[in-house]
Amino acid sequence: MISAKNIFKSYGTVHVLNGVDITIDKGAVVAIVGPSGAGKTTLLHILGTLDLPNLNSNTSVTINQQSVLNLNDKELSKFRNQHIGFIFQFHQLLPEFTALENVCIPGFIANRNKKEVEKEALKLLNFLGLSHRINHKPNELSGGEQQRVAVARALINNPAVIFADEPSGNLDSTSAKNLHQLFFDLRDNFGQTFVIVTHNKELANMADKKFEMKDGVIINS
Repeated sequence: MISAKNIFKSYGTVHVLNGVDITIDKGAVVAIVGPSGAGKTTLLHILGTLDLPNLNSNTSVTINQQSVLNLNDKELSKFRNQHIGFIFQFHQLLPEFTALENVCIPGFIANRNKKEVEKEALKLLNFLGLSHRINHKPNELSGGEQQRVAVARALINNPAVIFADEPSGNLDSTSAKNLHQLFFDLRDNFGQTFVIVTHNKELANMADKKFEMKDGVIINS
């Protein structure tokens, strides 16, 4: 499903990733853990095509059998929109749009049929227990509700993989626990692969596989 080899990343003289190799199976819920500064988010961004590694001759990133490092910017944007979903610690919802509109945005960017996208968005929001909140704007939703809207937005184009960066870091313990269980329910119902950077030990221990990072390398998996 996902394979990355010989991943290095530097920002000036700061070496963030120092030769990471990682393989993630289709349909797995995977946690990437480690102390702050270990390189977790940088690795997630490279795997999610939001950033590029230092390009060495034997460096590769493959998702769904597609070598993403060979794509130009336009091709990469299209691939990301069709195959990848993102969930961030801060939900990143657009404040001027309703829950339903926020969920629909990636589908509209993909030039999908408006009615088809809205129908799918309603289905997802209903699955996530938000059918009564579809016309509410983000500031009218609780933190847990906002994050579930963000999850629906990540799922709207039926991506093969969801990348999540500290998705429960801004939630209270009850909302965090509900969100963690939701990832597994979604995997079971929709078949997505989840790659989650987290400091939450409970979520990490629930994962099918846990990769531990330190000083820019994976030290345990």
